[in-house]
Order: sequence, then structure tokens, then C-alpha cells
Amino acid sequence: MSKVKIGTVQMSCVKDKQENLNKAIEKIKEVAAKGAEIVCLQELFTSLYFCDVEDYNNFDLAEAIPGPSTDALSAVAKELGVVIIASLFEKRAQGLYHNTTAVIDADGTYLGKYRKMHIPDDPAFYEKFYFTPGDLGYKNFNTKFGRIGVLICWDQWYPEASRITALMGADIMFYPTAIGWATDQDEETNQDQYNAWQTIQRSHAVANGVPVVSVNRVGFEQDGAMKFWGGSFVTNAQGKLLYLASHDKEEVVVTEVDLAQTDYMRKHWPFLRDRRIETYSPITKRFIDEE
Repeated sequence: MSKVKIGTVQMSCVKDKQENLNKAIEKIKEVAAKGAEIVCLQELFTSLYFCDVEDYNNFDLAEAIPGPSTDALSAVAKELGVVIIASLFEKRAQGLYHNTTAVIDADGTYLGKYRKMHIPDDPAFYEKFYFTPGDLGYKNFNTKFGRIGVLICWDQWYPEASRITALMGADIMFYPTAIGWATDQDEETNQDQYNAWQTIQRSHAVANGVPVVSVNRVGFEQDGAMKFWGGSFVTNAQGKLLYLASHDKEEVVVTEVDLAQTDYMRKHWPFLRDRRIETYSPITKRFIDEE
């Protein structure tokens, strides 16, 4: 299969977990009716972005994976014949939690999960309070519509993560994400931040010769202090934008991606072939001091 139809669901969330899940399911049905074969939801789509505060009560939002949400989504995937990429708050054990994405195949089979590796700790993004860094390594999943690599939000800034995921054979890389602007910032700062976010992910497509899909939430949260900037997008294997969402609207869109372009791009721009892997061992150091 050369071409695949990617469904992206950019939506706003409310406080009620079940309401968000129900809304996501309706959006999946909507995008499947438009022809989507793989549907990607945004990071932590069953809740508001709760990591703006350090509150022990928020741990109650977590669940087992597989668990109730994946069970519900598996039924939807089977009914519609679509692959679903679902980012959830995982309770692994008592006192042990992860930011995790589950992948469900088009026949409803739960294929496994990826646990977010890079965990931020910034103002209004206090994720280290909640999430243990992933310990499953980087992951690919063989689905009905292709081999997909999944990373999560803060992972998007790290070329090492995308490189390893691509080297594992991903046909396409997905980034469920949740990022936005502080509403007291000036517009120039806002645009600089968004452009950096989009550019780094498009560069992963260029460097690896694989399409990239990034799906972000939208809307005001944190009592109006944060505007999640939407801007979800799909690129081809050369980093060309095939779809770009707005900054302030919910959008349910299908974008066709040609996976065969990877072979073409890697032959004509052979960045993968020309890597000098024997010179890369220093990258495992925290910093390369002169001594």
C-alpha cells in the first residue's frame, strides 16, 4: 500500500473525562466517514491539560492501559476499520504513572503502547510531578495501513528520538501533542514559538525521509491563562506541508500521504545513506568537555 489517508482530530477539551472520550469517538467517526484509515488524537485528549498545576487529585485521571478507554476505542476501531493512535494518562502501578500512547489496529486489536521518554518541567507544564520517563524504548507498530512510529509532545524537540524511531523502519511518524501560548505574551513571541515547534518537526521529516503528523489541542485552558495553539499539521517525506490547521478552531481533516515518496527522497537526498555512524559515539555524553 503506497498511499494512506491520515485523519487528524484537533479539538478542545472540558473537565469531564467521559465527555471528552465521547467527543473524541464522535470525531473519529466523523473523520472515518471522510475516508480516514489512521486516526491520530491529541496528547491526553480525555482531560484538560492538568499539568499546569501540581495537584495530587489529578492522579485520579489515570487509568490502566489497556483499560476502559482503550476498550472503548478498540470497539470503535473495529466498527470503522481504522487504526487509532490514542494518548492517555497511564496508571502502571500504585504510585507509578506514565504519559502513554496506545495504538489500536483496524480490527480492534490493541497493538501496544509507547511511553513518553522526554518529560518537561516548565512553568505551567509540570509533567515531572506526574509522569515517570518511559522505559519501553522507542517503538514502531505494524498496522493494517503501514508501520507507524509514535512519539509524544516533548519528544518532538529531540532529533535523536525521531532518528531512532525512523531507523526502526517507520513508514510515518506521529506526534500527539499539547502545547500553547501564555495569553500574556506578545504576538511576535507567539509566532516565534510556533515556528520553532513546526520547524523542528518538519526537519525530522527531511532528515529521515518519512512523513510526520503532529496533532495538537486547541482552545483556552488554565482559566484563560493558556491558549493551546492548535496548528496541527501533516508533512510529506520532504517536510512539505500537506495540511496545516488553524490556531483557534476544532478541525477534523483527512490528508492523503504517499509513503512511496520515502524511497524516492532517500535515493535523491541520501541523508540516511551518508550518515557517518562510526563518528557518532560522543552523542551519548551529557556534554563534550575539552578534557
